[in-house]
Order: sequence, then structure tokens, then C-alpha cells
Amino acid sequence: MLSRVAESIYWMARYVERAENLARFIDVTLNLILDQPAGSDSQWRPLVSTTGDDEYFAKNYGEATAESVIQFLTSDKKYPNSIVSSLRAARENARTVRESISSEAWEQLNEFYHFVNSSATDQARFASPSEFFRSVKQHAHLFHGILDATMSRDKGWHFANLGRLMERADKTSRILDVKYFALLPSVNDVGTTIDDLGWSAVLRSVSGFEMYRKRFRGLSVRRVVEFLILDREFPRAVQYCLMGADWSLHEVVGSPVGSYRNLAERRLGSLKSELAFADIELIIERGLHEFIDNLQTKLNSVSEGIHESFFAMRPIEKTA
Repeated sequence: MLSRVAESIYWMARYVERAENLARFIDVTLNLILDQPAGSDSQWRPLVSTTGDDEYFAKNYGEATAESVIQFLTSDKKYPNSIVSSLRAARENARTVRESISSEAWEQLNEFYHFVNSSATDQARFASPSEFFRSVKQHAHLFHGILDATMSRDKGWHFANLGRLMERADKTSRILDVKYFALLPSVNDVGTTIDDLGWSAVLRSVSGFEMYRKRFRGLSVRRVVEFLILDREFPRAVQYCLMGADWSLHEVVGSPVGSYRNLAERRLGSLKSELAFADIELIIERGLHEFIDNLQTKLNSVSEGIHESFFAMRPIEKTA
């Protein structure tokens, strides 16, 4: 497979996953504000901070209100990581490799993009934002479902799966980080109903509330963090995502699981092993934010390794 084709498929799937997770970020905050009488616009600022683009936001929007943050993350066509921009990039990547994906997947992605693009100028969206973000998530689910149901499990599908799972692992960790900084109004609320509402919202934001309750009875920081980072069976847990990404990476290369032939395999294998032996008590004791910050740095390193190993390939120079 040409590296150009592989890169387009990888980023197509990754951008769709990014759009879906942005919708989840916003929806969980909307639900928390509805559930908490003490909720205020101050809870929107952390969503901007997680993007790392505070300077752009301050220059173009100023104060972090519900309307400004939703517009920034949803419909700002100049901001490259908004939902509409992510889907535009996903669609463009898919357009260049239409012969490598099914027509059904292309049609769904095209419909998804036009739905969000037309909504970008529709003020009615702000009257019922939860319904809009629910539709974004459903469109993303449908795209991934069609992709899985219509693509052969060849290198193309594995690159799509790799992109999807790397993005999902990153965004699950960021949702946890948002909770750590903002969703709990006060230290005095730890263990109270307000605290439970916050952690319930985080679990619902990744569609994990029911699966969590099957595993654990009560809500606690320790258990939620363990479930969303270290669980090997829940499909949005970081560890599960890394295991799936590692499998697809080895399928692309053709190397046995456990062997490492390139930079991407080494970095991903190292991070997967680190989480496999992680202790939840130490994570909480040493600081959840510090752990997540380090995790995100390593996820970025893996992504760079994927780029260097497959997409930044240079022609071999001929020797005299």
C-alpha cells in the first residue's frame, strides 16, 4: 500500500473520531450544568484548555461562555480542530482514496459532513444543542459501523482502525482531565451527590455508565479511573484502545505481536506494557493530572512514531 493512501485512510478515521469525541466533550458539560444547580459558565474554560489553543480562543472569542465555546469547538471553520473542520479534513482524505474504501462509507461520511456544515449556520442548533451533538455521535457510529461492515481486513482497514483507536485513547484521557480540573465544584463535594453526578456524566460521555455499573457498584475516583484507563474489555478505555492499535500495527507490518521492527511498534509496545503494569493506587496517590499529562505526551510520541515509520518515508538514495 502506498504511504499516501495509508496516511489518508489513517487520518480519515482519526478525524471522524475526533469530531465524535468533541461532541462528547461538549455534551457532558451541558448535562453537568443541567444537573448541578451551582453550574456556571466557568465550567466551559477547561474545554478550551484541553485543546491547547487558548491563545486562538482568546483572540477570537474572549470570554469562555457556553455559546462561545460551543461555536469554537463546533462550527468555527477557521479553527482546524473544530467538529466541522475535522469532518471537512476527513472528507477530503476520503475523497483522495475513494477507490480504497467502500462507496457506502464514502456516502455516509459525505452525508455526515454536509449535516454538520449546514448546521454551522443554523441558529436553531443552539436551542437544542444536546440533540445536535447526539446526532453527531450517531453519524460517527454509523460511519465506523459501515466501514467495519464493508472493508476487507487488509492494511487499509488496519490503518483506519489504528487512527481511530489512537484518537479515542487520547480523547478518553482528556475527558478524565477535564473532570479532574473542573467538574467538581469544591473539595467539600467529594463523595457527595454532586460528585457522583460529575463522575456519572464522565462515564456517560464515553457511553460507559452501564458497563461500569456491571463491573462496580458505587462511584469513586479510583474505580472510574481504573475503568477508563486500565480496563481491557471496555472499547473506550485507554488500555483497550492501545491493545487494539498494537494489534493493527503488527498486522500492517506483518510482525508477530511482541516483536518490534520499527519506531511505532517500539513506542506503542512500551506504552501498552507500562499501562499493563500500572497500579491504580499509585496513579491516584501521585496525581491523576500528572499521570494523564504524561500519558498524553507518550500518546503523541506514538503518533509521531507512526508518522515517521509509515508516512514520512523517503526514497532510498542510490549509491554509486
